[in-house]
Amino acid sequence: MKLLLGLLLLQSTFLSYAQEIFGYCTTPSEQSGTCIYLQSCNYLYELVQKRSVSASDRTFLANSQCGYRNNQVIICCANSRRLSDAPVWGNQGLPQPQPQPTVPVKLSGLLPQVPNCGDNFGNRIVGGVNTGKKEFPWLALIEYTKPGNVIGHHCGGSLINNRYVLTAAHCVSAVPANWRLTGVRLGEWDTTMDPDCTKERSGRSDCNDPYVDVPVSEAIPHPQYPGNARDQMNDIALLRLQNQVALTDFISPVCLPTRPEQRNTIFLGRKMVVAGWGRTETNATSNIKLKAEIEPVTSEACNNRYSSQRRSISSSQICAGGVEGVDSCRGDSGGPLVMEEITDGYGNYFLTGVVSYGPTPCGLAGWPGVYTLVSAYIEWIDSTIRP
Repeated sequence: MKLLLGLLLLQSTFLSYAQEIFGYCTTPSEQSGTCIYLQSCNYLYELVQKRSVSASDRTFLANSQCGYRNNQVIICCANSRRLSDAPVWGNQGLPQPQPQPTVPVKLSGLLPQVPNCGDNFGNRIVGGVNTGKKEFPWLALIEYTKPGNVIGHHCGGSLINNRYVLTAAHCVSAVPANWRLTGVRLGEWDTTMDPDCTKERSGRSDCNDPYVDVPVSEAIPHPQYPGNARDQMNDIALLRLQNQVALTDFISPVCLPTRPEQRNTIFLGRKMVVAGWGRTETNATSNIKLKAEIEPVTSEACNNRYSSQRRSISSSQICAGGVEGVDSCRGDSGGPLVMEEITDGYGNYFLTGVVSYGPTPCGLAGWPGVYTLVSAYIEWIDSTIRP
């Protein structure tokens, strides 16, 4: 048994940081689980205790590992079979939403799945302001043509496959009447240069591919988006690109939360990242792509805060942030709120929210940003997109 535990410890090292923060997991048998100490998961601990462990059991145990804490193995234990209520790392002391029943949805197959989405090619330095040149390769700038044939980028979005960008409905329906949404820019990092280059220590230039501008053939706001209503319900839209885009290290789609365990939850206690150039419908604050790490806020706390503005938060919205100076100001209106998960052995980013609205000025202490909860719209997205 000691040898098996030692092997689990050794093999789990590269996963320990992500799972220790993000807490929950999916078992090898596709059940929703929680990362807990191996000794607290009876059915898996019994396997380790056996005198003779079969090859299939060894594989199951190895694939169930989350990592380790205090030199003890943390294992992905199926929630339906877990007998102890050991805390989820990163969620300790936080009230959790009541689970809602989820019915598996049969999807069209047009949305990419792990490992073909959500791959972040940057160095993932936590706490930075500027992103790396390759980070968040699904980020898009939304292009508007204004009077006098002036081109501007005033919203953000996320590439979800080679033909569609997901953004906010207000970026489509609530812009000045004399603006036309005409395209998206992909593969951008610093808007002042093309291609994007940085100097290495050796003095050589390290450059991305040039950015790609793609015309938009159709803008599709959610049919129940209320326009300029105060609460901004159903603030989500799809942009169909005129041509399929070639996917590269600099342009690739983000994953969508299509799995049952990613539905009907606002992921309290999880670390999330909002990224973009800080662009809104009226101004621009950065030439270089920015990022900020934030955490979700309970709907109750968010409603309490926004009630003074006569706004209410629904179950199809998520609130996050509220730390002074760190908010959706670091991202774009319509841009992505993402969360990293370990799925089938891969660390990939999933699109949790779409930047909808926040306080003015943004980044005020105690005022979280409000995002459209993407998991609430998977059926609409999948039924709307086409090849």
